[in-house]
Amino acid sequence: MSATQKKRLLIIGAGGFGREVLQWAQDIQAQSNVDWEVAGFLDANSQAFQYFDIDLPILGSPVSWQPDVHDRFVCAIGDPSIRLRICREFQERGAKFLTLIHPSAIVGSRCNIGVGTILCPGVTVTVDATIGDFVILNVRSCVGHDAHVGDGCTVNDFCDITGNAKLGEGVFLGSHSSVTPSAKVGDYARVGAGSVIVRRVRANTTVMGPTAKRIDWTSESSASSDAA
Repeated sequence: MSATQKKRLLIIGAGGFGREVLQWAQDIQAQSNVDWEVAGFLDANSQAFQYFDIDLPILGSPVSWQPDVHDRFVCAIGDPSIRLRICREFQERGAKFLTLIHPSAIVGSRCNIGVGTILCPGVTVTVDATIGDFVILNVRSCVGHDAHVGDGCTVNDFCDITGNAKLGEGVFLGSHSSVTPSAKVGDYARVGAGSVIVRRVRANTTVMGPTAKRIDWTSESSASSDAA
């Protein structure tokens, strides 16, 4: 396929993770015969690259962008709720998303990887795991056998989701956190860096620390209680 026939990949979000996704996409282009090439970014901040030597343009804002038949998208926004909202709105406009799997990632047998998902360098998905749509598995994270990661989850660097564990929709896992075998994390829960989930986390709660205590944020102070 000639360069003029290639689809153009647009990265939604020109922040730090957007610049990382650009690198991972370029790694894929260098090592694979793909039918797309990175053409630019969509971001409300037209000056996002003011202090960076990025030779690709910010073409417009995601709010007003109308997808073309030759456009393909990937979303590099870290917040799960915002990412899911934007991606679903884009799909309603007819947008088509790519799934990006870095050449160094390992995906085992009988795994199901959803549309719009990003597997960063060093990611391992072992066997019989299900990864939903618009998921981010960041550097060196691991998903074990029979685990389920719901749509829109953000799994940060060096996280360990072990066998039969289940993450609901829109979960945020901070770096170096672990979800032990068969543990469950509810929809839109947030797990702080270095936390260990041994049973379950209720939906829409925030937990933090080695024993995953719930954090109740107020304007003046925070209190903790058992997550499960």
